Amino acid sequence: MERRTESRLSQELAGQRAASQAWKIIADLFGGVLLGIAVGFGIDHFAGTAPVGILSGVLLGFALSVWMAWRTAKRIQAEAEQAGGVPQAVPFDDEDEEDA
Repeated sequence: MERRTESRLSQELAGQRAASQAWKIIADLFGGVLLGIAVGFGIDHFAGTAPVGILSGVLLGFALSVWMAWRTAKRIQAEAEQAGGVPQAVPFDDEDEEDA
């Protein structure tokens, strides 16, 4: 019984860690674009260049966010390889089926 509980806890921990890493990548993607929009809007506001600043900011923010997400994914992959080889998939959550 204890072994099953330990296995379930390790599966839950793996699932939580995977979700955390996914949210980090999503935050990188949205954060870069939002930062680009904010900087572009600021440039437009102070320089008076109506759509140019915001469009440039969106493009640069998108490029920055893709680079940050790629960097995070490479770090996650390196950690997984260092921990023991190929990253493994998160196990399927069959909690509802066991209760029935």
